[in-house]
Amino acid sequence: MEIKNESITRREDDFAKWYTDVCRKAELMDYSSVKGFIIYRPYGYAIWENIKEYLDKKLKETGHQNVYMPLVINESLFNKEKEHVKGFAPETLIATIGGEDKLEDRLIIRPTSEVLFCEYYSRILSSYRDLPLLYNQWCSVVRWEKTTRPFLRGSEFLWQEGHTLHESEEEARHEALNILDIYDTMARDLLAIPFVKGIKSDKEKFAGAKETYSCESLNPDGKALQCGTTHYFGTDFPKAFNVSYQGRDGKVYTPHETSWGTSTRLIGALIMMHGDDNGLVLPPYVAPTQVIVIPIAQQKEGVIKEARLVYEELKKAGIRVDIDESDDKSAGWKFSEYEMKGVPIRLEIGPRDIEKGNVTLVKRNDGEKVTVSRENLVESVESLLKTIHNEMYKKASDFLNSHTYEVHSYRELVELMNENKGYAKAMWCGDPECEKKIKDETSATIRCMPFNQLPVDDKCVVCGKKAEKVCYIAKAY
Repeated sequence: MEIKNESITRREDDFAKWYTDVCRKAELMDYSSVKGFIIYRPYGYAIWENIKEYLDKKLKETGHQNVYMPLVINESLFNKEKEHVKGFAPETLIATIGGEDKLEDRLIIRPTSEVLFCEYYSRILSSYRDLPLLYNQWCSVVRWEKTTRPFLRGSEFLWQEGHTLHESEEEARHEALNILDIYDTMARDLLAIPFVKGIKSDKEKFAGAKETYSCESLNPDGKALQCGTTHYFGTDFPKAFNVSYQGRDGKVYTPHETSWGTSTRLIGALIMMHGDDNGLVLPPYVAPTQVIVIPIAQQKEGVIKEARLVYEELKKAGIRVDIDESDDKSAGWKFSEYEMKGVPIRLEIGPRDIEKGNVTLVKRNDGEKVTVSRENLVESVESLLKTIHNEMYKKASDFLNSHTYEVHSYRELVELMNENKGYAKAMWCGDPECEKKIKDETSATIRCMPFNQLPVDDKCVVCGKKAEKVCYIAKAY
């Protein structure tokens, strides 16, 4: 008996329910028995592996080395940096018993690893010749969140966290901004997502950082999502852990530190940015399967054989391809299944196609059917994958541009946030009280101040005083 695909809630009816439906029914994840801790199913984890492969290559090209730090941090060590502790204390999971013994110095399951790296740096750094230290680790971290949602906010998530030391502030800031550019390029070239980049306000910056830079996506429900951050720490962390080195002049100096990270939250960004009422729509270069081969009337002689030849040809060309020759489900069921999983191209091949020397390619992003010659199959598929990526990026960019509004009064800001239409681009005087008023009265926050500070007005959108800071304001996840 043929089993039909379960329906997915329409986005316009309930965006949050739609999102959860896609996560479950496209087999990206499942829930574990512990709240906030999810199971990454093979299809979802494969997306993360493709992101990881891209970033890992870029980081190694820029001189970064992978390391791995312990899962736990002694509480006494964690408490050495007060601002850091203040920021993360409400989110820490603490182990108090080891075996049958109560721990005198409790163990914190890492929420991030600055203190672990700094302790390590204090032992290995001695001279300016050792600098810069450019490290990255791939791991999971635990932050005890009260409200969780798959990929977007969890008690445990996968990520990469980079930690570097430099001789000068200029070099450290350059590192933080360079990594932000790598994230931005990755989003454009791999995920087909445009980011808004900029500097976080002091209230929104990372605990203990001098300055935080972020990249933010804007999702179809009008909410922003912080997709990656980089931080310039200055010398405070290293000083707290007695990290120092002998400089070129023989004197002792404290190095300048950065950290940066992006996470499986990017999978959530992918789902929301590109998905539709039929499920996932995956950009080709991050999709675990780029082409699914579906034999039509496969019981007829020669169809399965030709479908397998097509599969092998594409596989040999380095295209991520799969074939579904199961005989207990109809072609229509298969179409729906792989549409829900967001496979960029469906390749149909049946008796008529074989007779004419063609195959039919169906684009997931818009449903367009393209008939191509069997002779030029590889070239046609590669060209179509590129076209799909470019179309998806343009659609996302057009959405970002059309849902970014210049706002010149507080009334306009409140109305825009109440309607949840997207970004308000407005002026801010820099007063934390104005920032607090925005959050208290609209639930929106200053997402970032763009690097291009081209004024849209000369007055603060909240208090009307002279303002020089351009900022993006939105509700966020």
